[in-house]
Amino acid sequence: MASRIVKGQNSASDPGFGVYVHWPFCLSKCPYCDFNSHVRTTGIDEARYIAAFRAEIAHRAALSPGREVASIFFGGGTPSLMKPETVAAIIEAIGEAWTIKPGAEITLEANPTSVEAGRFKGYRSAGVNRVSLGVQAMNDPDLRALGRMHTAAEAMIAVGVASAIFERFSFDLIYARPGQTPDQWRAELTEASKRAGGHLSLYQLTIEPGTMFERLERAGKLVTPDPETGRALWDVTQDVTEKAGLFRYEISNHARRGEESAHNLVYWRYGEYAGVGPGAHGRIITNRGRFAQSTEKHPEMWLTCVETDGHGLIEDEPLSQEEQGDELLLMGLRLSEGILPARYELVRGRQLDRARVRDLMDDGMIEEAPDGRIRVSQEGFPVLDSVVADLAS
Repeated sequence: MASRIVKGQNSASDPGFGVYVHWPFCLSKCPYCDFNSHVRTTGIDEARYIAAFRAEIAHRAALSPGREVASIFFGGGTPSLMKPETVAAIIEAIGEAWTIKPGAEITLEANPTSVEAGRFKGYRSAGVNRVSLGVQAMNDPDLRALGRMHTAAEAMIAVGVASAIFERFSFDLIYARPGQTPDQWRAELTEASKRAGGHLSLYQLTIEPGTMFERLERAGKLVTPDPETGRALWDVTQDVTEKAGLFRYEISNHARRGEESAHNLVYWRYGEYAGVGPGAHGRIITNRGRFAQSTEKHPEMWLTCVETDGHGLIEDEPLSQEEQGDELLLMGLRLSEGILPARYELVRGRQLDRARVRDLMDDGMIEEAPDGRIRVSQEGFPVLDSVVADLAS
């Protein structure tokens, strides 16, 4: 039975309503990537996709009417392969379906290979005010090993273009790469922090099922750092970013105060968001409870579904209170700020297990913040999954 949580019930902790737009196309498939991305050798009919996005946005607005959109995120795939006119049309459709909050954060992901000053000026004119660049590494051998199509020099040119055109920008790096040492990572991250502006996303390489990297690892052709080195790389990450004034506000994201990603905070604070486009996920709240939604992954199939049915949803299921409580823990404990026990009780319908909380505190894995939040400690973050599993059980 889904709990009856309605819009506004989260009070001061409500992070707002966001819209995620998935553009599924890439120039090539990276060997570590398990995202819903597709390579097409023929041109993309963007006018047809605009019409489908408009229809799906209208469908979501009918399910979650009257919302004020605090953030929009164009993810992928490679959204910077879209024409600026396509981005503008989708933002316009969102504004027609809901109300876009003045000053709303509108982010677009971009790869350095698709960065052109003219195109970026077009995105800015369309309404995008923040970009996130997939730099991933700052030396050419590692970029080639990661299957990236840009060079380190091209990446830094892209960072310069982004910083000149947009008010806010971020870029991603992957660490714990094959053969990477803590000293190498310290030097690379120190240089990155000087160029980062207000935000860096730093992801430890994980070998995902179904990827080329998984097949290489199974064949013994790819070896990632051992756990001891992985922990040393994590410690270097925290040390360098802290000294640079980029505080860790989420397990993989670092920012100067006020530069956090508002859209991603919607997810991590367990807010409400509509997902549109092939393979997009959403969590919307109705008077019947919170619903988990996902769409058809295959782009052409998604188009057919939307053109036939008015939407591409293949999942639209109510979440039980237990499921909501687990999701709140899974997302909220990724944040350095942690979670409010009262919010967990509201969502889950019962309090956190006090004995488990006490045991984890005694072990130094979690701590209580001055405002009463429960948060993962510095020692607990490297084993976050175990901490969350313990609290949720």
